[in-house]
Amino acid sequence: MIRDMTSGKPLRLILSFAIPLLLGNLFQQIYNMADTAIVGRFMGKEALAAVGATGSISNLVIGFTAGIAAGFGIVLAAYFGASDHERMRHCVANMIYLATAVSVLLTVTAVCLARPILIWMKTPSDIIADSYHYIVVVFAGISATMFYNVLANILRALGDSRSPLYFLILSCILNVLLDILFVVAIPLGTAGAGLATVLAQICSAMACLFYIKKRLPMLRFTRGDLRPNLGLMKRLMLQGLPMALQLSITATGAIILQSAVNSLGSDTVAAVTAATKVQLFAFMLLESLGVTMATYCSQNLGAGKYCRIRQGVHTGLAVSLVCSVISGVLIYTLGHYAALLFLNSAEISVLSSVKQFLRVGTAFYPVLSFMYIYRNSVQGLGYSLPAMLGGVLEMVTRSFVALFFVYRIGFDAACVAQPVSWIPVVLLMVPTYYIQLRKQEKKHS
Repeated sequence: MIRDMTSGKPLRLILSFAIPLLLGNLFQQIYNMADTAIVGRFMGKEALAAVGATGSISNLVIGFTAGIAAGFGIVLAAYFGASDHERMRHCVANMIYLATAVSVLLTVTAVCLARPILIWMKTPSDIIADSYHYIVVVFAGISATMFYNVLANILRALGDSRSPLYFLILSCILNVLLDILFVVAIPLGTAGAGLATVLAQICSAMACLFYIKKRLPMLRFTRGDLRPNLGLMKRLMLQGLPMALQLSITATGAIILQSAVNSLGSDTVAAVTAATKVQLFAFMLLESLGVTMATYCSQNLGAGKYCRIRQGVHTGLAVSLVCSVISGVLIYTLGHYAALLFLNSAEISVLSSVKQFLRVGTAFYPVLSFMYIYRNSVQGLGYSLPAMLGGVLEMVTRSFVALFFVYRIGFDAACVAQPVSWIPVVLLMVPTYYIQLRKQEKKHS
């Protein structure tokens, strides 16, 4: 359902957009966790650690596709806010051209570098083969991930966060069924889990494309809409590339941290993998509100409604802070029980490490709220470069803790490496948002 966010009460609009997005993220996590849970239960903790050890490099590449697609969507949302349907169609056509070129280049690069990166990350010798078999299949399907992200962001740019939810539910169900088929019934090992993920992603991308063609006549192309436009491509890349680099740079810090964690042994890798999966439930709630602000700010920017932008950001921050406290309390008290989805109850020492990791992280959830709301709002205003600089700060901080403390102190330092890295990003993003909003207001007047 298309939703114009330039009129109406911001709280209602934010919640009505964010709730389907949250549910979509929930199913996305179920989608991702299906591989981990089924592999861990049916193949053991070594296979669990093998899939978990690829998480940071997977996020590096998949985050790049998600970031560039989100950047494209911000440009499209501004045209939608301005009610310029002709430029919307032209924008979508050029988004597809760029997505095709980027996905081909990314696939070739990622597949070729998968094994060297695993070696560089000091992946334990008892799991590196299974790690490679899983990640190389996932990387071979990057094009499916790219096109799903682009198509989903087209819908979100038009205020429709419900339809991508339905396609994710379909994909999640397919992924679980295919995991059972390729891991349990036809034992293809970790490669089977990767294959299930790719096939499910292809189905969700096709469903999304079919829906756009049938339900959005404003995006039906004419011949003139299909012409490549270098100026528009440049604008798309100037918005999309910094967002892609922001997520990839952040993931690079995660890779450095993962390499430090890998040096602590496969039990620690398994504990961090399980804990990371559990805390994603809190992260996706706060991230959903942040992504909502990007669309909200972009549409209202196109309409020139700056007071609504300020009002909406303050409303979104208040909702996010409340959610951060509630989710923090739940994960602090119950999070280690949720880790039993991935680990056998007999793994007492691993579960104890999971509990410690989760409890340390919950103290920083309000900081994460500020980071998501203000970083996405800055991006929605069309300033993706500061967000990329925030990603650099996050990477540098996380890498510093990993290189200078995890190797020396051990697991205790690994628990704080990620949360501490959010603080400098907030210190950059909050003043940047207010400065850039004032610049837009002066430019408009």
